[in-house]
Amino acid sequence: MKVAYVQDWFTVDGGAEKVTRQILQLYPKADLFSLIDFMDEETRKNVLSGRKGKTTFLQSMPMARRYYRWYLPLFPLAIKSFDLMNYDLIISSSYSVAKGVKTGQGQRHVCYCHSPMRYAHDLKEEYLNDMAGSNPLLRFAMNKILHRLAAWDISNSAGVSCFIANSANVSERIRRLYSRESAVIHPPVNLSEFHLSEDKDEFYLTSSRLVPYKRVDLIIQAFRQMPDRKLVVTGSGPEFDHLRKSAASRGNIAIKGHVPREELVELMSRAKAFINASHEDLGLSVVEALASGTPVIAYGKGGVLETTEEGRSAIYFHEQQAEALVRAIEKFENSNLAGPEELRKWARSFDESHFRQRFKEEVERCLAN
Repeated sequence: MKVAYVQDWFTVDGGAEKVTRQILQLYPKADLFSLIDFMDEETRKNVLSGRKGKTTFLQSMPMARRYYRWYLPLFPLAIKSFDLMNYDLIISSSYSVAKGVKTGQGQRHVCYCHSPMRYAHDLKEEYLNDMAGSNPLLRFAMNKILHRLAAWDISNSAGVSCFIANSANVSERIRRLYSRESAVIHPPVNLSEFHLSEDKDEFYLTSSRLVPYKRVDLIIQAFRQMPDRKLVVTGSGPEFDHLRKSAASRGNIAIKGHVPREELVELMSRAKAFINASHEDLGLSVVEALASGTPVIAYGKGGVLETTEEGRSAIYFHEQQAEALVRAIEKFENSNLAGPEELRKWARSFDESHFRQRFKEEVERCLAN
């Protein structure tokens, strides 16, 4: 059986790439396709076993490495440029346009959906604010583009034979937006990579791609109001310079940027608590924190409700405002959550071997239908 593996883009080692690593263990001979591929060689070795796949014309566009998101209107055209007619099975890992790749009669297309296209649907206003600000003409143009993308996304979801959602939260959005049912397989965590620490240090940790919807700005605002409490921020992305300026001259906030995996694992283990301020589809970093025996303080919506339990493994805040997070941290300081060993038990159902088994079963079921 000839297999094609399609992902929106290969740039960093994030949650989607952890899924990719496991799927390619099941289908090691799959050919790789993506809109762009700017992975550094260390990440490429870890995620793709050092391989490079085929990319689109976006790869050679001016400043595409840093500003590829500005080519959003061209994404549908680019993903349709792949000729995959010789493949029996197409597997897409999609949070943007990968699910819209062209398919033909007799082919089966299994889509592992991290989310329907966020910026065309649920996060449309946030994306407009980020890309267009208060410029009325730019907002009008971007709104038209996003409206067309949303229609394209819904229409092209019909080319998927079987959907797999990364959470019940995403499964419900697939049902609402695409009128399709989907199996739910939570993304994988390498439990053996993380270790417990009974002695926690006096710092809070947040780690994510530094993009607007992750709301790292909110976390920094909260800690600017709490100079006696320390925050460590890791991750890279277009918001890095802005966030570093926001934290400048604040001795209690450390913006580390990208850190080696080994350092992040150590920070996860030693942190007093892990903070998540975004509305996550699932939130894999939250699970990694639990695997490290570290409790969570999180915005109480979306996938975090599937991975944590308030008052046991997490403290929630229910408004995306700095003051709400400050109150949640104060509540955490006076709470008695579960210990490291019990927290790690929450993460066991996300083990990599469990993911591979469930994914293989769903692909075989799809092929049989």
